Amino acid sequence: MAQYGKKAATKVKKAMHERKKGTLKSGKSGKKVTSRKQAVAIGLSEARKAGGKVPRKSASKSNSGTKKTTASKATSKRKPATKKKTARKTTRKK
Repeated sequence: MAQYGKKAATKVKKAMHERKKGTLKSGKSGKKVTSRKQAVAIGLSEARKAGGKVPRKSASKSNSGTKKTTASKATSKRKPATKKKTARKTTRKK
């Protein structure tokens, strides 16, 4: 079982405080972070860079940059829905 070191705990705590104050910003875009999960991820990333004892990112959770699309959605083209014609009322002459 992987265990986190003290440095990881302090970095995550710092990131959480910054998120709460509203001063925590994300990577390239510089947008304000409001998600707890994102704040924890930023804290762990900083701890990794600082050389703290933090387990590796799992391959399944990290974004590989490619999105999977199903072939049926991409290739199937639907016909546009046709409107049903309503029957007109006709008045009869007597």
